[in-house]
Amino acid sequence: MKEALRYSLYLVMGSQDCRGRDPVRVLDLAIDGGITLFQFREKNSGLTLRETVSLGERLRHLCRERNIPFIVNDRADLALLLDADGLHVGQDDLPVWEARRLIGPHRLLGVSAETVEEAEQALRDGADYLGVGPIYATATKPDAGKPIGTRAIAEMRKRLSSPVPIVGIGGIDVPGVPEVIQAGADGVAVVSAIAGKPDPRQAAKDLLQAVERATDSAAGRESR
Repeated sequence: MKEALRYSLYLVMGSQDCRGRDPVRVLDLAIDGGITLFQFREKNSGLTLRETVSLGERLRHLCRERNIPFIVNDRADLALLLDADGLHVGQDDLPVWEARRLIGPHRLLGVSAETVEEAEQALRDGADYLGVGPIYATATKPDAGKPIGTRAIAEMRKRLSSPVPIVGIGGIDVPGVPEVIQAGADGVAVVSAIAGKPDPRQAAKDLLQAVERATDSAAGRESR
């Protein structure tokens, strides 16, 4: 599964991001629009553990039906309970090596990184891909810290020895996509740019088109 993944458009979402709408419906529309991965991130929503598991099961079922990788944010226990395809951890979450030990060698492991040093350590500890950001200012994650811009992505592409997949995250919408892809990212991860929009299907479609155009443009420059 890992080798065949497309990182073009990665939706990160929980019920708190859906403006009162059914998260399963929002995800279904986003899949129609072209997202390529989904991360279940349920934070500060007021759901009980039982309700979180129930929602996760519904979202996972939809992802399996639609052939979209289902990733869980932060919690290895929830990832295992939901039989997720992978886990994503941040720098302040479960240590990467411990996350890899818990989920085993076959599940996908993503790690958030802001610097080349964090990226190198994550790869040594078993990361399969990197989420780099926050690229731009974001209100979705209040503790995200100051925007780091796209320079970190460019530095990682330049200095990392392995061609690890990288997605930019944080405040990204259609106008910001070209800069992120041109810096060397394989795709973008978004929350409100899809889940917070009135039409998640069209929002996803517009983002995917922006990623594909930017990717084609970057490839054209490299071939010259």
